[in-house]
Amino acid sequence: MLRSVREANVTNKRVLLRTSLNVPLGPDGSVEDVYRLQSDVATIELLATLKAKIILIGYIGREGGTLAPVAKALQAVLPNIQVVFTSAPLERVHEDIELLEPGHCLMLENIRQHPGEEKNDPELAQQLASLADVFVDDAFAEAHRAYASNVGVATLLPSYAGLLMEEEVEHLHEALVPLKGSLAIVGGAKFETKLPLLKKLLGLYEEVLVGGALANDLLKARGRSVGMSLVSDYAVPKELVEEVRLLAPEDVRIEEGIPEGVLVDSVGEKEKIIDIGAITEKKWAEKIAGASFVLWNGPMGVYEKGDVLGTDALAEALVKATCKAVIGGGDTAAALAQFTFDPSRIFVSTGGGAMLEFLTNGGSMPAIEVLEK
Repeated sequence: MLRSVREANVTNKRVLLRTSLNVPLGPDGSVEDVYRLQSDVATIELLATLKAKIILIGYIGREGGTLAPVAKALQAVLPNIQVVFTSAPLERVHEDIELLEPGHCLMLENIRQHPGEEKNDPELAQQLASLADVFVDDAFAEAHRAYASNVGVATLLPSYAGLLMEEEVEHLHEALVPLKGSLAIVGGAKFETKLPLLKKLLGLYEEVLVGGALANDLLKARGRSVGMSLVSDYAVPKELVEEVRLLAPEDVRIEEGIPEGVLVDSVGEKEKIIDIGAITEKKWAEKIAGASFVLWNGPMGVYEKGDVLGTDALAEALVKATCKAVIGGGDTAAALAQFTFDPSRIFVSTGGGAMLEFLTNGGSMPAIEVLEK
């Protein structure tokens, strides 16, 4: 069980809040999507109500860019809580913290500008710990990585899980103990990296449906035609090739092919699979409708290139279903976001890779382990 921020004494304390600030930026440098920022609101508002001095820390991108536009976007999301941004080096932000009014936020500059962050450098962790009295981690999306700003600092301060972190763990634990008749759907690529997950899910779920480039690997291993489709060099284990509960598409859409798709064995040597086909869509939608629970991570087609029909069809089927569901991954979430759905029935995880690692490891991840009682 996680130590919850609800248990923490934060009144008039300096609270270092690790959160997910890695949001998409447009060509003009402004924030395009505030979904992740909105996910942080509950914890920030709780800390603000308790008159904590909230010191926000996180990163954006991999190039060491600035969080200044993110602070501006967060201010718009939190109109009643002042959000101040500082680009000052860590050794000089103590002055900004002193000036911060209780109940308001100070956002520090991109922590990835520090080379010790991803190495979980003890000196950087100590420097971060010196800024606060209490540490709260609400960044589930990065919980599968041991960084100075989540794992390192958590070993040096009284540390707690934020409300989003709690919610993520609660819902994903549900996915680890699914009801009889549950269905898992896995898309994306890199069969070798997804192998432990697929084995785990086959031990828990009635059936596992596989789309995306993962399906290409499975189809090829089963002697089916995949033409020039994206496949890996990895040899799919015989046990999965022969596993009847691991389902690959019956038909697929091919590049520059007919909209409905073609049967898998009709894929030509020079053709490329880009999505599941209409027959598979219909059959898998029926499976979703009859499932007691659905777990879904990853698109069915090359979503970022506009091959969205299969993914969107399954998203619509999930919205029309009555079962509870947990989904994750940016493309999967984007497909679902087109529809109106009940968030108490369908939980959308903020972590794609983190969600997969949580499920694969039975709930164990570096940033979660340090927060457990």
